[in-house]
Formats: sequence, C-alpha cells, structure tokens
Amino acid sequence: MTAPRLLCVSNGHGEDAIALRILLALRDRHPNLDLAALPLVGEGTAFRTHGIAPIAATKTLPSGGFVYLDGRQLARDLKGGLVQLTIAQLQAMRTWAQQGGAVLAVGDLIPAGFARWSGCPYAFVGTAKSAYYLRNEAGRLPEIPWYAGWAGSIYLPWERWLMGGRCRLVVVRDELTAAELRQCGVRSLVVGNPMMDGLAPTPLGETLRSPDPAALTLVLLPGSRPPEAYQNWDRILRAVASVLPTFAPRSVHLLGAIAPSLDLAPLCDALRRHGWTDVPATNSIFIHANGTLRLTQTAYADCLHLADAAIAMAGTATEQVVGLGKPAFTLPGDGPQFVPAFARLQTRLLGPSVQLLNHPAEVGAAIQATLADAQRLAHIRENGQRRLGEPGAAAAIAAALSDRLLEMGG
Repeated sequence: MTAPRLLCVSNGHGEDAIALRILLALRDRHPNLDLAALPLVGEGTAFRTHGIAPIAATKTLPSGGFVYLDGRQLARDLKGGLVQLTIAQLQAMRTWAQQGGAVLAVGDLIPAGFARWSGCPYAFVGTAKSAYYLRNEAGRLPEIPWYAGWAGSIYLPWERWLMGGRCRLVVVRDELTAAELRQCGVRSLVVGNPMMDGLAPTPLGETLRSPDPAALTLVLLPGSRPPEAYQNWDRILRAVASVLPTFAPRSVHLLGAIAPSLDLAPLCDALRRHGWTDVPATNSIFIHANGTLRLTQTAYADCLHLADAAIAMAGTATEQVVGLGKPAFTLPGDGPQFVPAFARLQTRLLGPSVQLLNHPAEVGAAIQATLADAQRLAHIRENGQRRLGEPGAAAAIAAALSDRLLEMGG
C-alpha cells in the first residue's frame, strides 16, 4: 500500500516553526506518512533538521518575508530573484501534485493560493490574520479607520474563496476571528496556537534563577535574524539602562534568550560598550550597577517562565511571552521585521499585554508602573490565555487533519 503524501507550504520563519510542530504531531500519529515541505521564504532549515525535505531550491531574500511592512523591500526582493524563485516553486509544486496527495498551507493567502493551484485537497492554518488587528471583544479599536473591516471579516472575500472548494479544513488563531468567519459562511476550527506547545520549563531553569529571591527578572528577546537582531540588541541594552536606576537598589536579573542562529560575540561586544563587565571564569555572565545579565542559547523556554516581564523586539517570542501571561515591552527597530508598522500591528494583535514605547528611556518607568498594578497584571494573564490558548494545539490540528484531509481517522 502506498504511503499517504502530504506537502506543507509555509511562508516565514514563524510559520515554519508552527508548521513543523503540526507535521511532527502528524508523524507521531502516522509514522508512514510521506512528508515534504515547500518553504516559500528562507532556507527551510527547520524542516531539514527533522528529515522533511523541501521539494524546491530555497533562498533567503532581502526582506526575510516582510515585504508587506515596507514597499522598498519588494524592490530588493525582485532584484534578489523573487520572480524566478516563485516560478520554480510553482513548478515544483505542480510536479509533486502529479503523484497525488494533500497540501497543508500555513501562513496567509500566498501558501493558501499555492495549495489551491496544486489541484490537491488542502487545509489552511491561518497564522497571519486575526480579528484582533481591527477590534476586541468590546468593539472596533479607536485607531482603526472606518473603512477597515468592510468585508465583514479580517479575511477578505478572495481569501475566504480560498477557504472553500477543495479546502477541507480551516484553522484560525482565535474565537473572535472564527466568529467573523461564521457570519460570512466559513466554518473554522479554533484550538489555540501551536507556538505555545513545547514551552514547558526544564531542570536547567533552576541554574538560571537569580540567587536573590527579591530580584526583578526580565527576559531580553532581540529576535533571531541577523543582522537585525544585533541592532535590536543594542536598542534593548539602552532600554536596560533605564531599568537599572529605576529599580535600584533592587537587584535586576536579566536573561538574554538568544537564538542558536546568532553569534554571541557581537552581543558580548555590545554589552562591554554599554559598560557591562564580564564575570571572571564565565563566558556569558555580565554585571553592571545593580544588574546581572546572563546569555543563553539553550534554555529559551526556561527564560520565559522565570521572567516577570520581557523587553522584546521579536515576533513569535513576544507572542509566547504574552501566552504565558507575562507583560512585554517593545521598541520599534530598523527592520526588516521589527519596524514601527510591525510593532503597531503586534500591539493590536496582543492587546493590553504589550506596551509599545517610542524610546528606550521610557522602558524602566513603564515596567515599574505595570508590575506595581496587581489588577493590570491579572488582566494581562487572562488576555494572554484568551488570545494564544492552551498548549496542545499542534496535536489537535494533527487530529483534525487526519480526519478531514488525510481521511485516516485516529
């Protein structure tokens, strides 16, 4: 008997991570499933690491997948070979589809359009859009223009068209978005967000805990893409410079949760430029005034759990902080991802759990005011759970894909 085939199409670093969690959950259910990937943006490293081969050549374009944030990025991507890459990807998909199978699209209308074009039955996991971009449970957000949401849903008519026909399953981020789609005649599944899976603390976390039980603990999240993350790190350190005197003489324990894709050397050099001193006999601990800062590339989830709050200039990582019920304080950067437009969208998506500040000097006072407000902290915890959901989404999506797309049952 021929093994069932599934091709996953995704279009971004965060989307790849979500897709991978779903695929691994599917593999657990069906070890004989023939899995392949078509990452439209980036190198597809996450898939290769787990033995899921891309069906087409991969390439990292200048925008990193964030063309929609800055029109100038489109020109750079076109010059970098966007058209030729897209044509090659479409051809590879058509070749793959000739042998039969199903397609899982993760991201926005681009992978959904690829899935429709394949001619195969498909499912769509919409990670890029949420009704929270335009409104919350109380109604339209005040900064949103009157014409926004004209289609009755954050998903526009042509996007909803992609949710019909051969599309067997639609998964959206939250109940607010699903309610909009139901009013437009589209049924969708809400099971939480796979990015909240795999974040359980480990014993390693205890080695990162401050020896001072009264210390304020903050996690620093500069993002994962070089060289942007190095620029973000410098801005975060300027924010830290406002935190230390605000809380003095209280100890401030800082955890730099650094992606394995980044080189620690530039981060350490930046710390020294900002007045931090290496602790002897360590490679990653620094001290300055009433602060201690530790860098780690192996205990990401533990850093999130230990932290009272985050200073973040990241996409997925900021959402995970919020999902764990913690407040996040963000600063716009120079991009290509964490530009002002992205930061504003993220703030709307995540609501009161995120404060977008214009200048690093504002961060210390903002953290102090938030952590002193017990009612506000309780609201932040409830908001994070409502918008991101509980762990277990990847397994739930895999079960639905098994039943509705692959028709393999439990």
